[in-house]
Amino acid sequence: MQFLLFLPLYLRRAWVSAALLRATALELAVLAGHLVLYPSGMAPERRDPVADDAPQLPTAGRAHAPVVLLHGFIDNRSVFVLLRRSLSRNGWRHLESLNYSPLTCDIRTAAELLGRHIEEICARTGHAEVDIVGHSLGGLIARYYVQRLGGDARVRTLVTLGTPHAGTRSAHLISAHPIVRQMCPGSDVVEELRRPAPGCRTRFVSFWSDLDTLMVPVETARIDHPDLVVQNVRVSGIGHLALPVHPAVATGIRQALTAQEETADGREAFSVA
Repeated sequence: MQFLLFLPLYLRRAWVSAALLRATALELAVLAGHLVLYPSGMAPERRDPVADDAPQLPTAGRAHAPVVLLHGFIDNRSVFVLLRRSLSRNGWRHLESLNYSPLTCDIRTAAELLGRHIEEICARTGHAEVDIVGHSLGGLIARYYVQRLGGDARVRTLVTLGTPHAGTRSAHLISAHPIVRQMCPGSDVVEELRRPAPGCRTRFVSFWSDLDTLMVPVETARIDHPDLVVQNVRVSGIGHLALPVHPAVATGIRQALTAQEETADGREAFSVA
C-alpha cells in the first residue's frame, strides 16, 4: 500500500474505489455462502473422542495446542468451516468451535462461560493450554477472558480477526442491544481493557483490514496496550466477513499459531492482498 503515496490524488482515489468495489463484491459472495451454511452451525458441535490410531499428517502431533474458534455477533460456528478445514489439513487435531447465544447481553458473562469451556477442553484433551481464534465480537470476549479473568494461564496465543479492540463507531447504529453498546468507543468494557495488565502471558495476534467497513476507524481492530505482547497484522483488500474465510488469512493464522518467537508490540509482520 505504500506505493499509493507516490501516485497522483485522482489515481489514488480511483485505486481505492476499485479495491473497495472488489472487496464489497467479495463480502456479498461470502455473505451469500454463509447464509447457506448458517443453519448447519446453529446446533452445538459434536465432540467425539479423538482416536489414538487416527491417521496423521507429517506435521501433526500432540505438540499443537487445541484451537478454540469463537464467532462474532449474531453468528455461529459455521463461519469457521473453511478455517477449520485449513487447520485440520495442516495437522491440528483438536479444534473446538463454540457457539454463544445471540441473546447474550454482556461480554463479561460470555467471557466467564468461555473460561468454563476452556477448562473442560483442557481436561478432555490433556493439554494445559489452548489457542483461540476470535472473529469480531468473539475476539473481544476472548481478550476479556485472557486479560481480566486470568485466562492468560490457559491461552497461549489469541488471534483476533476484525475485532473492535478500541470500540467501533459503527456500533452506535445498533446500540439498542446491550452487548453492542459494549463495543462502542469509551464503553465500560473497552475502558477495562485499557487498564494495566502486567505479566500477561498470552501472545496476541490481531488481523485488521484496511477495507473493513464495520471497524470505524479501521485501526480500531489493532491492539495498542503497553503491557501486552502484540503482533498487529494488516490485511489488504478484503472486508470484515471475508477475514475468517480468506485463504491468505488462514495461512497467516497457521503461522501465528506455530510461531516460536514472541513478536514486538505493534510489529507489522506481513500484508495480505
